[in-house]
Amino acid sequence: MSNRDRRQQTLTILSDWLAGKSIVPKQIDILFQFELNNPKRATAFGIDEATGKDIIQQRSQLFVAIHPAIEANCHTLKITLNETLLLTFWDLWLPLAMQLVWEKDKLGRALIQGILGGQGTGKTTLTSMLGIILARLGKTSIAISLDDLYKTYVDRQQLQAEDPRLKWRGPPPTHDVELGIKILDNLRENNRQEPIQITRFDKSAYNGKGDRFPNYEIINPVDIVLFEGWFVGVEPVEASAFLQPPPPIINSADLTFAKDTNDRLRNYLPLWQRLDRLMVFSPTDYRYSKEWRKEAEHKAIAIGKAGMNDREIDEFVDYFWKALHPELFIKPLLTNPRVNLVVEIEKDRSIGNLF
Repeated sequence: MSNRDRRQQTLTILSDWLAGKSIVPKQIDILFQFELNNPKRATAFGIDEATGKDIIQQRSQLFVAIHPAIEANCHTLKITLNETLLLTFWDLWLPLAMQLVWEKDKLGRALIQGILGGQGTGKTTLTSMLGIILARLGKTSIAISLDDLYKTYVDRQQLQAEDPRLKWRGPPPTHDVELGIKILDNLRENNRQEPIQITRFDKSAYNGKGDRFPNYEIINPVDIVLFEGWFVGVEPVEASAFLQPPPPIINSADLTFAKDTNDRLRNYLPLWQRLDRLMVFSPTDYRYSKEWRKEAEHKAIAIGKAGMNDREIDEFVDYFWKALHPELFIKPLLTNPRVNLVVEIEKDRSIGNLF
């Protein structure tokens, strides 16, 4: 059966349930077989012959029970729970949430799930939906972005004065790594059940240059931490990776910037060591992220909001590719044993292979 046929048959079953029809054994058998037919996906979510049907049955019941809350959250996020997202709900959000619960219970302390993904890959939507599903499963959670660890506006101004190449926040070393380590350690090892201080970042401050909010967010200890960002978990690469660098690394200045950023990544390794798990959103073509950014900016401009034109977007995205190019830094992670799950993203933003 083709992937298209599998998707359509899955959608038919999900639609039947949402129409009020009962979950029947034949449907469970079909969905279970779909999982087994993709061994990498089955392994990623702990599906096997012995327990797989029970897991699919649990997922089916959870799907029906929590659908109204997921739909309401889509409305809050101003997105539509269309067929693509409905399949993402079934294929990713639910099984990942269930797996996080199992892993947290085995761990015996707060679990930290790293989520790596570029522009438009679905990190924000995923963390929002996981929070709802995890709560239904009896687990508390919090989403933290790498953006929340940016250095203060004053400190970044000093950085830019020292290195004018750091004209936009985002690449190393614009984050406070020590602060991140402190926050994740407090979340991981808070056996005294004391409130925890979390920093948050205000992107609108200083005319869009951004700064930390003046007050901490105070939270109680949680079961699961969702730590997301565009290069969460990315490791330095060997010098040989830069022998034939891909565009837009096209001149000596670009190459020096890429190598310097690579060196600065080493300071982030102690932060990545706090991750218990790491998943990667991987577009089937990294260049889709630029197209998605242009779509988003065009929509913003169309409704009267501020937005970048295509030339500005090209310059902006190219800057980040020059710093940490996906072909050099993300691609190696797809086969790195540290990564527990890779989620391929198709051009239409639908979920492709999972492994």
